[in-house]
Amino acid sequence: MRILHTSDWHLGRSFHRVPLIEAQAAYLDHLVATVRAHAVDVVLVAGDVYDRAVPPLVAVQLFDDALHRLAAEGVPAVMISGNHDSARRLGVGAGLIGRAGIHLRTDPAHCATPVVLADTHGDVAFYGLPYLEPALVKDVFKAERAGHEAVLTAAMDRVRADLAERPEGTRSVVLAHAFVAGGEPSDSERDITVGGVAAVPAGVFDGVDYAALGHLHGCQTVTERVRYSGSPLAYSFSEADHRKTMWLIDLDAAGTVAAERIDCPVPRPLARLRGRLDTLLEDPALDRHENAWVEATLTDPVRPAEPMARLTERFPHTLSLVFEPERAPEDPHTSYARRLRGRDDQSIAEDFVAHVRGGTGTDAHERSVLRSAFDHVRVDDSVREVNR
Repeated sequence: MRILHTSDWHLGRSFHRVPLIEAQAAYLDHLVATVRAHAVDVVLVAGDVYDRAVPPLVAVQLFDDALHRLAAEGVPAVMISGNHDSARRLGVGAGLIGRAGIHLRTDPAHCATPVVLADTHGDVAFYGLPYLEPALVKDVFKAERAGHEAVLTAAMDRVRADLAERPEGTRSVVLAHAFVAGGEPSDSERDITVGGVAAVPAGVFDGVDYAALGHLHGCQTVTERVRYSGSPLAYSFSEADHRKTMWLIDLDAAGTVAAERIDCPVPRPLARLRGRLDTLLEDPALDRHENAWVEATLTDPVRPAEPMARLTERFPHTLSLVFEPERAPEDPHTSYARRLRGRDDQSIAEDFVAHVRGGTGTDAHERSVLRSAFDHVRVDDSVREVNR
């Protein structure tokens, strides 16, 4: 069976306030063309169809058009909700839409009820695990703890139990939206940390032939049977070096996986430039970036006059300007933002406590309280998104 594994469309998202709806429409054109050109049997979308719980109308129209085109091709699709989607909204009409071959899996309680498709070698069972917010689904799965590994393990135990009852030789594919250990994140994914832990081990997916993952925006192979397709477009400058692709997966009669990357169209390349303003404006080696979306980090010791206006004369698509003056590492004026870069909320809060106490850090109980507070805030935000 030939599978096209995609994820993280984020329909309706912009890039530094630049609308991407035309680029997303071009990607969906490319997806349908790929389905035709490569004789794809089933399309998978591993979560984050939309960028937010209440997407703009133009994004809904784009998704609706994509569903109609896939249905017209006679190619089934299996889709799950991600942490950016409203599972309830995305799942409206799922039963009726399923009759057209578009299978939406948004209810965690039904994760062990597969979409069963057949090829010349027999059945393939597709299990959709929508994004599982631990605090909201812990009771559904009777998990011992409200953590990502606990709820995903409980969901996969149900999947394996159902698969064990199916005819011998039934192959299996799981769609999941999660942060799996070994994956490389970027700046554009929403944090899903719970209890200080975001990643789950790849072994959670043992027992199935292929795990089609979503959430991380870089296309990557965790194991030969566990892969991220990544987002079809770049949604942050941290993705400047990403090759945006989809996975074309061939699943043979024995469940062996053969994988090929299919490139996605690039609306405009990204460039991250760094140096003094005069250097960026004069260096001939930067000619190739003049048509790119640019993030410029200026290292001038003193902030130059009108830097954005001067940059856009050479790089008209400059979208982000960062100042990091050249200073000695011990310089006390090193920017606060730079000192915090790459650190999570928990560690920043702990350092703040140590600062106001004159250097006395947090103890185990206080760290637990801080962690619980951050978890509650994130869960409250998730609930508000669901109920909007």
